[in-house]
Amino acid sequence: MVDAAGALDAVWRTDAPGMRAVLARRLGDLDRAEEALQDAVSEALRRWPAEGVPDRPAGWLVTTAWRKALDALRREATGRAKAAQLALEPPAEPTGDDRLAMIFACCHPALSEPSQVALTLSAVSGLATEEIAAAYLVPTSTMAQRLVRAKRALRGATFEARPDRLSAVLATVYLVFNQGYDAARRDLAREGLDLARQLADLLPAEPEAAGLAALLTLHEARAATRVDDAGRLVLLPDQDRSRWDRAMIADGVRRLGRAAALDAPGPYQLQAAIAAQHALAPSWAATDWTAVRGLYDRLLTLTPSPVVALSRAVATGFVEGPGAALAEVDGLAERLAGYRMWPATRADLLVKLGRRDEAAQATRRALALATNDAERDLLRRRLADLT
Repeated sequence: MVDAAGALDAVWRTDAPGMRAVLARRLGDLDRAEEALQDAVSEALRRWPAEGVPDRPAGWLVTTAWRKALDALRREATGRAKAAQLALEPPAEPTGDDRLAMIFACCHPALSEPSQVALTLSAVSGLATEEIAAAYLVPTSTMAQRLVRAKRALRGATFEARPDRLSAVLATVYLVFNQGYDAARRDLAREGLDLARQLADLLPAEPEAAGLAALLTLHEARAATRVDDAGRLVLLPDQDRSRWDRAMIADGVRRLGRAAALDAPGPYQLQAAIAAQHALAPSWAATDWTAVRGLYDRLLTLTPSPVVALSRAVATGFVEGPGAALAEVDGLAERLAGYRMWPATRADLLVKLGRRDEAAQATRRALALATNDAERDLLRRRLADLT
């Protein structure tokens, strides 16, 4: 007997985002595309056991879903004209362009940034609502409602790669990656990395797309060393560099080189260049901190952010000493008082200056602002060492 369920599961895991994208792009309605695709899956479960799995199962599902979507439109008085028009040009099998168009659609300006990220995870990456809700620490019902509202907002939208949305698309993909990276969710981080690489491959003339792919590749190269055997967070200075993925580092550096060759430096490229300095250094102390600080100076001219200035202060600590770095950090107090990394960075510098009581106080402040359990555990261990 044909294992229809197994074949369907395999094609769904590999092709669902592309199938969803090609249907949504043609229909102009993500919600309707998903409903039609689910109907096609149900029909496959009925027919494939007896008829056999088609040679091109993804194409079969898209064609069947397309037919069902047109049938649904014809049953609606307001949809008959649209159905007649759409029937003239049925969709082809999914392509990378369809997936790219879906990413750009998910970054529609009518959606808030959290909704853009959540919808990208759902529609483009194929994550279940339960998984996305867990990543955002909200009830599944809340996330389901957010996704429904986001899909409604896209009805009638143009599903195409619009240059004016590239900045939002890159930011969304970066947030997808960070959502997983910061919480040690390797699956989410890999989703963000895969999306960044697809964007870079499909938009080879966009230097910032290449820069983002390089940046995330370099970060992911050391992901395996970010937690120890007990599941505790390990920061960059303490990671075992012999376990970093050297092939992935080489790939990240190559991608950065391709971006730099386009001669249009941007924030993602500069961040990737900083990540490359860390990835290629033999140790934390042996990092070229002068080069790192210089890159942060360039980054500050493009994105004058206090968070970037805080990272620059860390480099200053190695170039000029912890006293000079602490002065830079304290100068950011008003703008970063509620940002968890400000007191954590300050605590590290205070330890180096021998001011342990003040360091403990700063660590308590960082602990109160921590956003996940791994960070809280690390800060509690630091506080125990100080007290």
